[in-house]
Amino acid sequence: MKLLSIGALACLAAQAAGAAISHKLNGFTLIEHPDPAKRELLQNHVTWDKDSLFVNGERIMLFSGEVHPFRLPVLSLWIDVFQKIKALGFNCVSFYTDWALLEGKPGHYSAEGIFALEPFFDAAKDAGIYLLARPGPYVNAEVSGGGFPGWLQRVNGKLRSSDKAYLKSTDNYITHVAATVAKAQITNGGPIILYQPENEYTNGCCGIDFPDGDYMQYVEDQAREAGIVVPLISNDASASGTNAPGTGKGEVDIYGHDGYPLGFDCANPTVWPEGKLPTNWHSKHMKQSPSTPYSLVEFQAGAFDPWGGPGFAACAALVNHEFERVFYKNDISFGVAFLNLYMAFGGTNWGNLGHPGGYTSYDYGSPITESRNITREKYSELKLIANFAKVSPSYLVTTPGNLTTSEYTNLADLAVTPLLGRNSSASSFFVVRHNDYSSQKSVDYKLKIPTSTGRLTIPQLGGSLTLNGRDSKIHVVDYDIAGTHLLYSTAEVFTWKKLGDYKVLILYGGEGEHHELAVSIKGKMSVLEGSSSGISSKQVGKAVVVGWDVSPTRRIVRVGDLRIFLLDRNSAHKYWVPEVPSKGKVPGLGSQKNTASSIIVKAGYLVRTAYLQGSDLHLTADFNVTTPVEVIGAPAKAKKLVINDKRASVKVDKNGIWSSSVEYKAPKIDLPSLKDLDWKYIDTLPEIQDSYDDSVWDAADHTHTDNSANPLKTPTSLYSSDYGFHSGTLIYRGHFVATGNEKTFFVHTQGGSAFGSSVWLNKNFVGSWTGIDKDMDSNATYKLPRLQSGKPYVLTVVMDNMGLDENWTPGAEEMKHPRGILDYRLSGRSARDITWKLTGNLGGEDYRDSVRGPLNEGGLYAERQGFHQPQPPAGHWKAASPFRGLSAPGIGFYSARLDLDLPRGWDVPLYFNFGNSSVPPAAYRVQIYVNGYQYGKYVNNVGPQTSFPVPEGILNYRGSNWIALSLWAQDAHGAKLEKLELVHTTPVLTALGEVEPAEQPKYEKRKGAY
Repeated sequence: MKLLSIGALACLAAQAAGAAISHKLNGFTLIEHPDPAKRELLQNHVTWDKDSLFVNGERIMLFSGEVHPFRLPVLSLWIDVFQKIKALGFNCVSFYTDWALLEGKPGHYSAEGIFALEPFFDAAKDAGIYLLARPGPYVNAEVSGGGFPGWLQRVNGKLRSSDKAYLKSTDNYITHVAATVAKAQITNGGPIILYQPENEYTNGCCGIDFPDGDYMQYVEDQAREAGIVVPLISNDASASGTNAPGTGKGEVDIYGHDGYPLGFDCANPTVWPEGKLPTNWHSKHMKQSPSTPYSLVEFQAGAFDPWGGPGFAACAALVNHEFERVFYKNDISFGVAFLNLYMAFGGTNWGNLGHPGGYTSYDYGSPITESRNITREKYSELKLIANFAKVSPSYLVTTPGNLTTSEYTNLADLAVTPLLGRNSSASSFFVVRHNDYSSQKSVDYKLKIPTSTGRLTIPQLGGSLTLNGRDSKIHVVDYDIAGTHLLYSTAEVFTWKKLGDYKVLILYGGEGEHHELAVSIKGKMSVLEGSSSGISSKQVGKAVVVGWDVSPTRRIVRVGDLRIFLLDRNSAHKYWVPEVPSKGKVPGLGSQKNTASSIIVKAGYLVRTAYLQGSDLHLTADFNVTTPVEVIGAPAKAKKLVINDKRASVKVDKNGIWSSSVEYKAPKIDLPSLKDLDWKYIDTLPEIQDSYDDSVWDAADHTHTDNSANPLKTPTSLYSSDYGFHSGTLIYRGHFVATGNEKTFFVHTQGGSAFGSSVWLNKNFVGSWTGIDKDMDSNATYKLPRLQSGKPYVLTVVMDNMGLDENWTPGAEEMKHPRGILDYRLSGRSARDITWKLTGNLGGEDYRDSVRGPLNEGGLYAERQGFHQPQPPAGHWKAASPFRGLSAPGIGFYSARLDLDLPRGWDVPLYFNFGNSSVPPAAYRVQIYVNGYQYGKYVNNVGPQTSFPVPEGILNYRGSNWIALSLWAQDAHGAKLEKLELVHTTPVLTALGEVEPAEQPKYEKRKGAY
C-alpha cells in the first residue's frame, strides 16, 4: 500500500492541528487536505476570507487574463505578452498546460525546450504577474483531445472518472507537472499563488457517478502529493456549486466558475440576445460558497471560431469594447474578487495542437492579437477598467445590493446595482447600465445616492448625466484618495496617485457627456490647464462641487491638494501607470501598496516598464507613430528622462509635468516575393506508385480495439490511435487480389470537422471527400475502374486528422471518437479479403522530433523523412513552384530558402497570406512549415483562415529560413496556389530587445524512415 502523504511539512502541520481525514481509493490511502484554518500551518502567503484573497497579508483583487505558453513556442516572447498584460493594470495570469504535448508516449514525460514551464514562470515573476496554474489533467482549451494524449483512446476506463485504469494513466503526468508547478509557488519565491485541479467538471452523463467525489479527491491529492500547498480553486462550467467548500469529498478551497454570456455567434457580432447578461450570480454565490471570495475563473474575453466561420475579426467585434463596459462592470457589481478573462492572448494552434472545432489561429478575438498587437480598442478599454480596480481596494469590502430600476435614479430605463460600504463613511460604488442591456439609446438621468453627508440627487449644479447605448458606468461615493475624501464622482476613475505633497486623480467620460464631482473640503476650484469653458464650481455644504462637459482637450483642475485630470475616454486610452520598483529594473512581485508611489505616463501605444537608475528615470515603451510623451509625478530624485536607453529632451511645465517626444519613422521593410523563391519539388504521395513497398509499415492487424467506447465494425482495427498515430495526415494501404467483379468501394472515414480524404486504386484516382465545416465523418461510395481477375491491387486512402475531439462531458467519451477508417466494403468481396497497413508520423508515439514535440508531424512521405526541416536534401529535387502546382490529384511537397533582413529594434508582424478568386473555390489543402514548425493548415474550400501570422523566433528576421508547403489537390484537375504572399503590418518601434529563436534542428537523415 502506497501512502500519498502531502509532504513532511504537511504531515507535521496536520499532526499539530489534528489528524487529517483519510480514505482509500484503488488500493491507495489518500490524505484529504486540511481545512483552511489548518492549512494556514502549511503556508501563510495566500489566504482568504469571504471578500477576497490576501497575498502576503495584503487584500487584493486579482484581475487576470488567460495565456497558454504552448501556443507561443518562442520563450523570449513570453515577457512581451506578460508586460502587455501588466500594462493593462492586471496582476495575474491563468495558464493551462497540455498533457498531450508533454507525455506523447505513455510514461515518457518531457517538458524541455519550448515546452519548459520554468521560463514562463520566470517571465511572469519579472513582469510582476501572479499565476494560476491549471494543468488538468483535463483542460478543454480547444486543444486536441482537450489536452488528453491520443494514447488515452486505448485506456479501458471512463475518462474523467474514478475508473482505476484512467486514474493510473494520469499519475505520471500530474506527478511531474505539479512538481514543476510546486517549485514555482509563492512559498518558494515564485509567482504561482493558486492551483486548479481538473477543469469545468460540471456535467456528467452516460451512467457514471457524477459528481464523483472520489475522482476529484484523487486529482487534488495528486497535486498535494507533488508539493502543491497554495489554495485549490475550481472552475465550474456554470454557477452550479459543484465541489464547492462544504460539499464533501473532492471539495476545493475556493469555489469559482466560468461564464460566456454572449456565446460564440461571431457571425452576428452586433447582436446581443435578450437575457444573456447575468443578474443572479452574486445571490447564487451567497448560497453556494459564501465563505470564499467570489471568483470568475473564466469569463468571456473573446470567442472561438470554427472551420467555415466568419473569422476572428468578427469575434473581436462581438466581444468588443462595448461588451467590456457592460459585462465586466456587471461582474464588478457582483463583488467579483478574482476575474480571469479568457483569453487575454490567444496565440496559435501550431503543429496540429488544436481540436477539430477550430483552425490554426487561436486569436480568439482577444485584447492582444495573435501577432501580439494591442491595436484593438478593447485593449484600451480594458486598461481603464483594470486600473480602476487596482486603485479601488475598498470595493472588495462592500456589500453588493439588489439590482433596482428605481431607487438610485430617476429613470426606469436604467438599472443600478449598488455596492454599499459597510459603515456610514466607507466607500460605495453604483454600477449603472441600461435596463435593456443591449439598448443602443442615449438617455439622460439623475443619480439619487446615499453618501456620508446624506442622500443626494446628482448633478447638484444643474443639467443631467448621460448614458449612451451599450455603456455602463461605475459611480464612486465616499471614495478615499490617500486621505482626501471624494464625496462622489459621476465621471469614472482611471487611476489616482499620491505624489509628494499633492495627489493626482484621473477621471474620464464619454464624448458629449456632462459630469460632476464633489470633494469634501472648504475652498475653491481652480483651473490649472486648459479652458474653463463648460466648467462650473460651487461650495455645497462641506464639499466643493465641480461640474463640467467632457472635452477632447485635457483640463486639469485643483481642489485642495487634489489635482484632477478631466479627460474624454479616447484621451484616457493613452495613459499608462507603470510601477517603479524600489530597486532594480523590473517590477517583480510585490505589494500593491507600492503602486501609489508609481508614476503616470501619457505615451500612446505601450509603456512597458519604468525604473530609476541614479537620477535617471527610464521608460521602456513601444511606438507606432510619432508620440508626445508626458510623465506625471516624476520621482523627486529623478532629474533626467531616458526612453529606451536614449536620453530625451524634457520640458517641465508649471504643474510639474515632464514632456518630451519620440519620433517615429517607419523603416523600409523589404520582403521577398514568395513567387520568386527557388522552389524545389518532390512528390509526397509515392504510396500510389506501382513500385511502392510498404513492407515496413505497421500492419493494421489488431482483431480488437483498445478503444472501449467504439466497438469495431471491421475485421481488424483501422483506428489510428490503436497504432500510436494521433495527429496530422494518415495514410492507409489496403491490399487485395481482384476477382474482376469489384465495382465500387465504400469507405466510412472520420477525421474531425472539416477533414478531407482521397482514395486511389493503384495510380488511379477514384475520388475525394473534400470536407465541410460541420461534418466530422464521411460515408462515400466510389466507382472503380475495371479490375483484372487475379491481379493484385492496392487501395490507398489518405485522410486529414484535424485533431481529437474534446471530452467536455464526463461519461460521454467524446475524446475516444476514433480517427481513421470506421468501415469499408469492396463490392462482391468480404471485408476480410483486404489486408490493411497504415502510417502516420514516423515512429508514432516514438516521435523523432523531440524539439517540436509529438504533434507537429503527420504521415506524409516528406514529413516522415524530415524534409520539412531546414536544409532538406533538395539538390536533386525537381525545380517546380506551388504557384504552378499539380495538374492531377495528389500531394506535392515544395521547399525553398527565404532570406530576411529586417531592422533591429522593430517588432514587425509578418503574415503568410493566401488568396483565391475561383468560384466555387477549388478543393485543396496546404500545410505551411517554417523552419520545421507546422504553422498553418489552410483548407481552400472551407476557410475561413487565409492569413497566417508567424512570430519572430520561428522566423529568423535576420538570416535564412526554410519554408515548406504540402499541397494536397483533391479535385480531378489538380490545384495550384493562386496567391501566397509574405506581408507585414505596421512596424512597432520596440523596447522588447532581441528575440531568441526557438530551437530549429535542421534536416538529418532519419534512421528507419520509409
